[in-house]
This record gives sequence, C-alpha cells and structure tokens, in this order.
Amino acid sequence: MTMLSLSSEVETQSLKKLSLKSVTRARELFSPVHGQFPPPDLESKRIRLCHKIQVAFGGVEPANKPTCRADHNSEKTAPSNALALPGSEGSKELRKGTTEKALVVGPTLPSRDLNNTGNPGKSTAILPASGSFSERNLSTAALMEKMPSRWPRPEWHAPWKNYRVIQGHLGWVRSVAFDPSNEWFCTGSADRTIKIWDVATGVLKLTLTGHIGQVRGLAVSNRHTYMFSAGDDKQVKCWDLEQNKVIRSYHGHLHGVYCLALHPTLDVILTGGRDSVCRVWDIRTKMQIFVLPHNADVFSVLARPTDPQVITGSHDSTIKFWDLRFGKSMLDITNHKKTVRTMALHPKENAFVSASADNIKKFSLPKGEFCHNMLSLQRDTINAVAVNEDGVMATGGDKGGLWFWDWKSGHNFQQAETIVQPGSLESEAGIYAACYDRTGSRLVTCEADKTIKMWKEDENATPETHPLNFKPPKEIRRF
Repeated sequence: MTMLSLSSEVETQSLKKLSLKSVTRARELFSPVHGQFPPPDLESKRIRLCHKIQVAFGGVEPANKPTCRADHNSEKTAPSNALALPGSEGSKELRKGTTEKALVVGPTLPSRDLNNTGNPGKSTAILPASGSFSERNLSTAALMEKMPSRWPRPEWHAPWKNYRVIQGHLGWVRSVAFDPSNEWFCTGSADRTIKIWDVATGVLKLTLTGHIGQVRGLAVSNRHTYMFSAGDDKQVKCWDLEQNKVIRSYHGHLHGVYCLALHPTLDVILTGGRDSVCRVWDIRTKMQIFVLPHNADVFSVLARPTDPQVITGSHDSTIKFWDLRFGKSMLDITNHKKTVRTMALHPKENAFVSASADNIKKFSLPKGEFCHNMLSLQRDTINAVAVNEDGVMATGGDKGGLWFWDWKSGHNFQQAETIVQPGSLESEAGIYAACYDRTGSRLVTCEADKTIKMWKEDENATPETHPLNFKPPKEIRRF
C-alpha cells in the first residue's frame, strides 16, 4: 500500500507540472501580443554596431589621439572631418558616449575627394561629420574608388552604305561565294539557279541550272577550277567552271542540305543539313569519309587547316569541334541557348564568332574558350555573319537589320536597315547570307526581296562627322 500511494503521489505532481508547462507554452504561442516586436536591446545594438565598424574600418587609423573633454560645449563643436555613421538613437548615444575621431587612410597619404581615382584597394576619402541627410547615409561602398575599365576601346570605323542593288533572281537569294581572283561572285537562290555576277559592274555573266530545290550553300575552290553547291533537294554538286557543267554529285544526305564548306588544304568537302549530321566527302572519289552527328539540324560548318579542322553549329544550340583524323568530337560548346544559325572565322586571328537569337559570342581557337558577348543585342533571328581583316563584323537578320560591329571590343557602331525593292512586301526584308570580297572593302548581302545588295564604306566620313559613342560595360559576362 505504501508503494502504491507513493507512486500515485508522484504521478499527481508530474501531471500537474506538465499541465502548467503546456499552459505556459500555449500562452507563449497563441498570445495576442506574440506578433509585436520585442523591445529594443541597446546593448546588443551597441555590440552589433561596434562589429560593423571594426569590419568596415579596421584598417583606418585616427588622425590624432583622442582627448577627454569634460565640457559638453566642446563636444558639440567636434572637428568637421569626423566620420558620421548612420543609425538611430542607440548609435547616437554611442557617438555621444565615445570620443569622436577623424578617420583618414594612413597618416602619410594625402587626402583626396570621393571622385578622385588612385590605386585600387586603397581608400583616401574623408567623410564630414556635419552635413545633409544624404551625406550621413553614405555606405561603405562610397569609400571604394572606381576601378578603371579593362574593356578594350573600339577602333573607329567608317559607316557603311549601300551603293548597288542587283536584280535578276526570281526567288529568295540564299547563298553567296566569291571567286579567289575577286573578279566575280556567285549566288544561289530559291528559284533553283546559280548566277555568276561581275564584282566591278554587277552585270550577270552566267546562269547555271541543275538543282531542283533551293540552293542553300556555295563554295568556290582556290585549288581547283571547281565550284560546289548544295540545296534543299538533298544534292551536293561539283561544277567545272571551264565547262560550266556538273561533273560530280555526292549522294548520301537524307534531307535538305543547309550549309557547305571546303577544306583549305585537303580535297575534302563538308556538308550539313536537316538530317542532323555533317558529312565529310572526298572530292575526287565522291566517297563519304565520316558522318559527324548532332542532335538536331546542322545549320553552319567551318573548315580550318589546323585542329580543330571542322567546326559545326546546330539547332541543338551546341557548337562542336571535330577531329578529322578519327571523325570524333573534340569539344562541345554549350554557351548558346538558342539555335546556332551561322558562324564565321576571323581572316587573321585564331578566333571565330557564332550568332544566335540569344546573343553573338566570340570564341578563341584552338581551345574554344569563350571571349565575350557582343555589347548590344540584335533582337532578331540572325542568319548571316561576316568578318573582314579590318575587324569589321556584319550581321544580318530576318527583319532586315544589318548591324556592323567592332571585332576587338564587340561595340556596335552602325545599325543599318535594308529597303525592299518596289513591289515586295515589307516582311521580305530579311537577309539570308552575307560575304565580304577578298579585299574586305565590299560586302554582298542576299535578301528575301530577290535582290543582291552591295555595300562599301563611306569615303566622306571622318571621326568628327561620325564620332565614336562608346560606353564600356559595367560587368563582364563570363558565359
């Protein structure tokens, strides 16, 4: 009985304590004053403010040693170069309770204004204690000196103007290529013909027929008297320019062929198309050497004499470097988020540029390292890009915008708009192909209004009449 009574007493006391605890916790959780802020703790605020001062101004030394003054009037007339810290009543009490100090950087360095610049990482600014409310609320970022921009300043280029419009095609003009002698150039069109034009006069010299679809790719060999063409009819043809007829055809593509490139040193031709592959052909034997796969349509292909010898851009938003010895991928570049429709190599530098709807990006070779984006965004589907030796890059879009860029800095110095020929719709202002001649002084654009336009620099333009309006970017995107 004694044991049972003892256990019952213990249970009664524990239940009583548990009930009191639960009531207390319920009151703390569901009290109507629970949403109110607790009263301010001045001691914690003082500790927090002291820590901020130590972190922000730990390397700052006082200009003179603090002196204790009992007179309150002398405390009111503090030196004008004391640092004023923003805060509420707690911080004001802290300033009243402590001796005011004039904060400068180093006793041997001369004082400077906030707008002056010097060595990065060293601040020489002095903030006055007395002033307006905006001066007292200056953050620690105001003490940091401005870093000079490391972005390269663009070179001045004369603006380009349209000086000739060539008519003759009966459909969209989709491709263009120049002769190595720079005497003529050829264009391929949706009217299934290839036309050869004189560069100097713009007169039609020859019309070649043989394709049964749009001619989407053209290339003229600098080692043979051959011209190569590719079209939506799945055909790749080799034309003998001495006889003006087809001497070879390369069969193997399952869908339309969108791009074509010639290897500069080997007898190899590269074609890419809607069947999501880039095919490597032997020019003489017409044999298919390699099939370089993508996950979507291949819109652009480049060929180089050294590794990477083949560069392809695709609808899967990737750029691939290929090893031509083994037919395997060397590198996948995934910087783009949209379709890579066109690419271009720089004539002198080991670099290339790729254009997409999201941005125009420059990469270095042979490692494919990302350099930078172009500083402006051409809000358009970019179909054509070309670069000359003077560092002038031209890009053409679906809406008829022809933008000129400085290659070195990515600065857009001219935004031209093509004008459709009379009788065409305004929606037919698209640019499908662009190419510089061998000298880089003339630009040819192929457009949706069935015309070919030729552009050149304005001879009367000077840096005074067309000044360079350049602002370096505030931040550099590394992707």
